[in-house]
Amino acid sequence: MQDNFQPRIPSVWLAFVPLVILIGLLALTIYMFGSDALGGGSQVCLLVASGVCVLIGMGVLKRSWNEFEEAMVRNITGVGSAIIILLIIGALSGTWVVSGVVPTLIYYGVQVIHPDFFLLCTCIICAIVSVMTGSSWTTIATIGIALMGIGKAQGFSEGWIAGAIISGAYFGDKVSPLSDTTVLASSTTGTPLFTHIRYMMYTTFPSIILALVIFGVAGLSHEVSDTSHIALFSEALDAKFKITPWLLVVPLVTGVLIAHRVPSIITLFVSTMLAAIATFVFQPHLLVEIGGSDGLLGMIEGGFVMLFGGTSLDAGNADVNELIATRGMAGMMDTIWLIICAMCFGGAMTAGGMLESVTRLFVRFTRRRVGMVTSTVGSGLFFNIATADQYISIILTSNMFKDIYKKNGYESRLLSRTTEDAVTVTSVLVPWNTCGMTQATILGVATLTYLPYCFFNLISPLMSILVAWTGYKIVRNKEA
Repeated sequence: MQDNFQPRIPSVWLAFVPLVILIGLLALTIYMFGSDALGGGSQVCLLVASGVCVLIGMGVLKRSWNEFEEAMVRNITGVGSAIIILLIIGALSGTWVVSGVVPTLIYYGVQVIHPDFFLLCTCIICAIVSVMTGSSWTTIATIGIALMGIGKAQGFSEGWIAGAIISGAYFGDKVSPLSDTTVLASSTTGTPLFTHIRYMMYTTFPSIILALVIFGVAGLSHEVSDTSHIALFSEALDAKFKITPWLLVVPLVTGVLIAHRVPSIITLFVSTMLAAIATFVFQPHLLVEIGGSDGLLGMIEGGFVMLFGGTSLDAGNADVNELIATRGMAGMMDTIWLIICAMCFGGAMTAGGMLESVTRLFVRFTRRRVGMVTSTVGSGLFFNIATADQYISIILTSNMFKDIYKKNGYESRLLSRTTEDAVTVTSVLVPWNTCGMTQATILGVATLTYLPYCFFNLISPLMSILVAWTGYKIVRNKEA
């Protein structure tokens, strides 16, 4: 008799129950724990919401536990490479700081980049590096960390600095042919890669121009009433680290590997090892300090701690001490734990049919061009929130609207562009999304702190709707 039961598709209201519970619990957790919510509270919220999905699915919709288990495992497997990258980034951030690479970049950077143009230069630099790497994650984990230190030395708030870094990095990631999200968006919609990239320029270029204008004005409005703290930063770094141009070989080699399209994991691993070697060559006294004992064994012990654990060096300046503190691979564990829990929630929503039910809500508004594009943007944002993963969101959004765009006579490049405008750039704005969690961890700035300043990421979805409203360069088949 059990075989006669067919799984039901939940109503929209029932499908929203787990999501509403999740948002409510996350709001409560952030209110109680603040920035420490990622230390366990947010993970519990995601697991509770996942449990609600399972209860509704099994108790009301007659779905089996195996469906939920398989969906969760499939989601977690899909982020396996991201977890490896996070661990390597943890080790890389430790080696780049202790070796003196980041302090050297900061030392020279505060002398070269004028405060009036810092935010503007930060956004442009990150955009260029991200275009070359095809990865916003790699850009933020390397040059982004150094720029964060330079900005703090010049008196900018963390939100503004992180906003400029993320805006530039995600612009480059979005238009780079090396970007996995760009390739994914074009391939899932059946759009040639460079056709997709060229068509994105009609919305992406105006968005970044507006963001650069805002950062330029903000930089010119920034008052540096006392430049003594910049000199103190430089003096403290020079006293603690051996500052030498030779350390710039590490980011230079990293750039060469990126230019030759070496896979991200290999590039980050090689860069980490080069920085570790540089630490033994240029900063052996710091390894002894970290290891806690003299001699070669103390240096080796310090090297291991630098890679997997946190380091706290005293440079005689509280702000500099905070800047050069590292967390290593262990510092990424909260983020990895959160990603796994987020993937469980996304899998439960998918297996329970909640996502399928919600998609039907968006499809109702696709009869006209503006409604169709707006529905795509809304769907992408929703999937970023519900599945907590940009890759899943790109796939779901593309698959859901592919036939609709075709039926209405619109080119696939319109769908691929709108998907990127809605998903890729907004994923970093969701605190429990893999991108939001990762960048907040790497930069040490809470997602909700930098969100108001990620102007490119905020403007892009709106620009997509605006261009759809004007109809500029949007072609429709006469037959449709």
